Amino acid sequence: MTTALQFDRIVRHFLGRAVLADLTFQVRAGEAFALLGRNGSGKTTALRILLGFLEPHSGRSTILGADSRSLDPATRDRIGYVCEGVAHFEHLTLTRVLDYENATRPRFDRDLALRTLSRHALNTRVPLRKLSRGQRALVALALATAGRPEVLVYDDPAMGLDVVHRHELIQGLAEILAEQGIALLFSSHILADVERMADRVGILAKGRLVVDAPLDVLRRRVQRRTFRPKPGASTNGTLGAHVPCILSSRETAGGFTLTLVDCDAEQERRLRGDSEVLTDPEPLNLEELFVEFTSDPHASALHADKEVSS
Repeated sequence: MTTALQFDRIVRHFLGRAVLADLTFQVRAGEAFALLGRNGSGKTTALRILLGFLEPHSGRSTILGADSRSLDPATRDRIGYVCEGVAHFEHLTLTRVLDYENATRPRFDRDLALRTLSRHALNTRVPLRKLSRGQRALVALALATAGRPEVLVYDDPAMGLDVVHRHELIQGLAEILAEQGIALLFSSHILADVERMADRVGILAKGRLVVDAPLDVLRRRVQRRTFRPKPGASTNGTLGAHVPCILSSRETAGGFTLTLVDCDAEQERRLRGDSEVLTDPEPLNLEELFVEFTSDPHASALHADKEVSS
């Protein structure tokens, strides 16, 4: 499948701190990739570098085969970018905005924009400033996708929206992706939306990409189990401290709850050596996975290029 965009060993510093450190991943045509991380983890910086708004200190990013630092107008016209709101158009009606976009963007499809807007019963004759925040977010999505982009970059699409508007926005985005086959790179703090939208997720922690995997693979490779030390076994407050597949260990009543990554038969044997297994493997939801990989600065990286057993 064709590569739509790529980060290759991107490094960016700010005030002596590495905001991005050796960031490397790619998104293929038609794929939806969610870039996740805590506040200040480098998500928006990565998106700005990809779009050529900010230069890295080292490394290279490309989008539709072109270097991000030298995107020409024709390439930019094949890219959709949505950030919060459409502030520069707030005094205009939607009809006037569509007129302007139609006149200035060669690929803009006015009928497609109107169809997208009509799904949400938006009045095209009122100024944008009179629309709610959620409605303005829907307008921004309609304008970005009416250019029939090959790549859509979306920075926290549902930030600040109420539940109803968030649902409408995500539903609208899902319909557009299904119709147009766009490559989507988006950031979000709302993990339920990510689970609905993303084919793959990347998790940034302290500027490093510690996870890059499809959601189903991630759930299969990371599991939680509870063990209880056998009578007389010495644990010193830990269990299996030298077993590489342990991502985290938490002491609970009568045992230890371990989060395990890619635990093979030999590592499982070592865990069982001084303990009894109290629970079967339990998959983690995305919120639990996010907390595990962003809370521990020493967490191992998990990438999809490693072979996964069924």
